[in-house]
Amino acid sequence: MSSNQTIGAVGLTMGLAFAGSALGAIRITEWMYNGAGGTAREFVEITNTGGSAIDLTGWSFDDNSRTPGSFAIGALGILAAGQSAIICEPTEAAFRSAWGLSAAIKIIGGNTNNLGRADEVNIYDAMGALVDRLTYDDQTIGGPRTQGISGNIAFANLGANAANLAAASAVSDSYGSYASSNGDIGNPGTYSDIPAPGVFTLAVAGGAIASRRRRN
Repeated sequence: MSSNQTIGAVGLTMGLAFAGSALGAIRITEWMYNGAGGTAREFVEITNTGGSAIDLTGWSFDDNSRTPGSFAIGALGILAAGQSAIICEPTEAAFRSAWGLSAAIKIIGGNTNNLGRADEVNIYDAMGALVDRLTYDDQTIGGPRTQGISGNIAFANLGANAANLAAASAVSDSYGSYASSNGDIGNPGTYSDIPAPGVFTLAVAGGAIASRRRRN
């Protein structure tokens, strides 16, 4: 194997490894603090971006106090590949009704670790290890102000803790956003930006192969 072929093979291997890790985790995909008029309707959406189910038993949520176990979310159970779940301040029934969500959408209500305009979302696994974090503040970090209008994180930016790259929801946007009965705008319960199985991996592999050919 020539040196150029070796470089290409290494690049391909690293690319595939990155693709696997990027596609195999629970990620924070949407969030909103408070609600229209300042009422308690905030939520966080997490999504299983991987190719296999993940059991959330023993998992937890916290805000900027960064304390594993602070608010248990294990009752969400098993998230299938591509499935989203909601952690919210209202009761499950109230949130489901306001957004017209079916019984198939996993929701855990009663979150007491309330979010503010400048705050943080932390997701921990059953061992208390940090799985994903989103630190946001539209006044200093940038990104949308998510009071009553949720922020959406594109697939390419998941896990990067880059609130400045998030996009504010708008009715009929590419994320399928709409207005709740309370006047909030978002798309809780589903995440539309996950690539079809194999697409991301093939794209990375194709880039590595093209790079090798150019060198040759």
